[in-house]
Amino acid sequence: MDLTARHPRTGEPLSTVKSMVQTLAAAGELQRDLQRELTYDGLHAAEARGSKGGRRPAAPADKTTDVHTAYLEGRSIAALAREHGVNRSAIRTGVAYLLPDHTATEEDAPAPELPVTLDMPGKVADFLRATELEPTERATLDHGVTVRRGQGYTLRISAVSAVHRGLLARCHLLDGAHDLPVVPAQRKVRREYENRVSTLGAAGP
Repeated sequence: MDLTARHPRTGEPLSTVKSMVQTLAAAGELQRDLQRELTYDGLHAAEARGSKGGRRPAAPADKTTDVHTAYLEGRSIAALAREHGVNRSAIRTGVAYLLPDHTATEEDAPAPELPVTLDMPGKVADFLRATELEPTERATLDHGVTVRRGQGYTLRISAVSAVHRGLLARCHLLDGAHDLPVVPAQRKVRREYENRVSTLGAAGP
């Protein structure tokens, strides 16, 4: 279905087009809500089994000296983690100053990239939902928030810049590539989205 089709007299979107867009948006919201409910159900089931969420505790402060001594005597990080009931990263952090490369690791490690929120035009979102995507890209769309704007909508999505650029690259067909007819309205919204994504590079380091 051509989601840009309009009535020849009034110039307004066809009722079937508006109905289809609303149905797609409702289906996306339903899928996101179901995923959220399943996540909560899984957390509750884990709690009922006695599993606690979040990070495992760090090594107790009063055991720090024992951990250092055992590590210097040749005990492995994995063995110490099992003995004290914590994960390996907790032990590794506790003995970091004993590791020969800990200074370089702390100073040279790049800061994690934070997600950026952008509004994707609804026509672009509708096209991408029908396109084969990577799991991360699909999850980004599924967790987007629909924002109504007049008769249309935008999808507010949060992701790192690489995911935004990947989604932009996948909607190049809206420009009429591969002998497909060019639909001006679709090309317009794609370029609008391209302008928004291009600001990520300008705002980056």
